[in-house]
Formats: sequence, C-alpha cells, structure tokens
Amino acid sequence: MTTIVRNLQLVRDRITTACFAAGRNPATVRLLAVSKTFGAEAVAEAASDGQRAFGENYIAEGVEKILALRGRPGGQALEWHCIGPVQSNKTRLVAEHFDWVQSVDRLKIAQRLSEQRPDSLPPLQICLQVNIDGGANKSGLAPAEVQALAQEVAQLPRLVLRGLMAIPEPAADFDAACALHARTKAVFDAVNASGVLPTPMDTLSLGMTADLEAAIHAGSTMVRVGTAIFGGR
Repeated sequence: MTTIVRNLQLVRDRITTACFAAGRNPATVRLLAVSKTFGAEAVAEAASDGQRAFGENYIAEGVEKILALRGRPGGQALEWHCIGPVQSNKTRLVAEHFDWVQSVDRLKIAQRLSEQRPDSLPPLQICLQVNIDGGANKSGLAPAEVQALAQEVAQLPRLVLRGLMAIPEPAADFDAACALHARTKAVFDAVNASGVLPTPMDTLSLGMTADLEAAIHAGSTMVRVGTAIFGGR
C-alpha cells in the first residue's frame, strides 16, 4: 500500500466519522483530491485506489496532467476541477480541458467559458466562489452579490450552475469554523429558496484538510483535500 493510498483511506474515514457525528449519510459528501504541485504519477496512485475527482489551482499545470493521464487506462474516467483563479487569457484552456470550474466570480469569465466550451464536450459544471469572510486578499463574490450572478450564469449555454465554493480564513476552533461555514450554507439556501434559478444548486464546496469536519457539520457536500492525501508542499 502506497502512502497516498493509505492517506486516502484515512481521509475517507475522517469524512465518514464527521458525517455520522453530524447525522448525515457519508454518501452525501464527495472527496475532491487537490493535486496541485504534485505530478501525474501521484494522481495515478490516488486513481488506483478509486479516487476519481481531482482539483487543480494552476491551469497550465492541470492541463499538462490531464493530457498526460488521458491516454492511460482509466484516464478518461477522471474528473478535473479548476479551483484556482481564472483569468480571461486562460478561459479557453479551462473550457477545453476541465469538467468543473469552482472559482467563478465574474460574469465575464462565465461568459467566456460558455462561449469557448466545445460543443463536443458535456456542459461545464460551475460553482461560484464566495468571499464569505471578506478577506482582502481573497477572490470571490460578496454574499450579497451571489444571487444576481447565479441567476445570470444559470442562463448561459454550455454551463450548468451547480453550487457555491468558499475558502474562509482559518478559524480559531471547531465551533468558530462551523459558524463560518454555516454562513456560506445560509447564502446557498437563500439563493435556492429565492426561486430565481431554473434548477436548484446541489453542491456546496467547503472544507479542506484542517477543517473538513466543521465543513461537513455545516452542510458541505464536497471537501477539497490536498495535504492530508499527497503530503506537504
């Protein structure tokens, strides 16, 4: 058993334990393995243990791995999420190679992704990034801006609005982390309840290695874990 495979099993155990503690079914939480700065071989090791969804922050690096693995057995079944900032000059690369984009916070970027998504590919799955705690150096929408952009993105062709993503600053303790993640859950619920979307959002991407338990307690449906799987960077 490789270190990556062993780590994956430990993370899955953490997710299961956190779900039971929150009174949730573990099947309602997906694991996104964040493979940024680790090579294609590390991804292949994780994939050998059944992990299918991988997150990349750096677009060029991600595309290199996608292309390297696509021709290998099982490579076509991998699901690739762009979770880092997307600039206008990189939207075509993202639209042509990734399956999900979790970091949309401007209509212009969403429009370019829609226009540049090849007709031969399934629609690009989209999450809007929310700057839930107002961090000055964080990307993302202010909570009050989410509903308007969600309504506009939901109308764009070749995109499917799936949900919200947030990366809050580290909290002091479990209760503080739960409260912070609950603020994003409240925005998610409010937009769904508003009735402005043709289809309700179903994905709340919250929680990383340090705070996945708190995120699951608050209602996360997808945790993004890198360090606990692949090691320190």
